[in-house]
Amino acid sequence: MNNKFYLITALCIFLCLGYKPKEPKILIIGDSISIGYFSKVKEEMANKAIVMHNPGNAQHTGTGLEKIKDWIGKEDWDIIQFNWGLWDLCYRHPDADAYGNRDKIKGTITYDPQTYRQNLEELVSILKASTSAKLIFVTTTYVPVNEAGRFTEDVPKYNAIAKAVMKKNGVIINDIYKKSIAIHHKNGVGDNDVHYNKEGYKELGELIVPVLNKTLKKL
Repeated sequence: MNNKFYLITALCIFLCLGYKPKEPKILIIGDSISIGYFSKVKEEMANKAIVMHNPGNAQHTGTGLEKIKDWIGKEDWDIIQFNWGLWDLCYRHPDADAYGNRDKIKGTITYDPQTYRQNLEELVSILKASTSAKLIFVTTTYVPVNEAGRFTEDVPKYNAIAKAVMKKNGVIINDIYKKSIAIHHKNGVGDNDVHYNKEGYKELGELIVPVLNKTLKKL
């Protein structure tokens, strides 16, 4: 009887103090594409989790290796979703006129496929050692044919490498590449730009949310 009384009393105190269960925390790490759909994802997940994005643009895997521990910080993340690829497969030349010195004719690739694989392996290893969060990798989105610094056909190659690394390490894969092609044709900025308009980012966000929800349910 006394135990029941104390339990009820404790519950009343918690309720009176405004006690709330711990909200799950999700960290999204990625480039400008993820920044574009972030607001849609945050809005859709508002009543289910706290969703944050790494400061700024995660760029390529080299930047990831430099900053990943700072991005994780001391937070107790439940899910970390990450992506690298568009910057890794980009060719740049210091004299190129295109924004970001992109030049797939005279430029040098940021990271060749072998280095991309090695960097991803190291990044996954750091993530696993630094956090107990569930890990989700999102594949690289479509590159239109007239993009100044990237080849359309490189995306499936880099995605295949990434998926092999993730499968090997037990990381959840959200493969949005094929659907991103149709989204880009309809709501991309143009045939020379990897980015999307507002509606396009909304559609990409709708590919992200279901996998986050599914993963949350399994926590």
